[in-house]
Amino acid sequence: MADQVSEEDLKLITLARSARARNSTPEGAAVRDDTGRTYNATTVSLSSLKLSAVLSAISAAISSGAKKLEAVVVVTDAGQLTADDLAAAKELAQAGALFHRCNAAGDVIETIAL
Repeated sequence: MADQVSEEDLKLITLARSARARNSTPEGAAVRDDTGRTYNATTVSLSSLKLSAVLSAISAAISSGAKKLEAVVVVTDAGQLTADDLAAAKELAQAGALFHRCNAAGDVIETIAL
């Protein structure tokens, strides 16, 4: 599947993997908005706040003024994408946007057209 992943999306995979490794968290995520800006984040797990890496990255994008997303990547060991992650990504997705789920090595396991 990696041969179907654009160069820009490969950069998002690198950002997500790096964030996950740097913070030793279950997930790392990266998104690209419609202007080409990228945002990365990891799982947030506080007693008062819990966010997946995808929701954290999308929150960072929104709070920085992003209106639409071109791509979403999550690096996770989870066997599937969560409904909340998919719903948030779909809400902001521009036409043709993709969501890639990758393993810790950065291999694309699943790609969903948003």
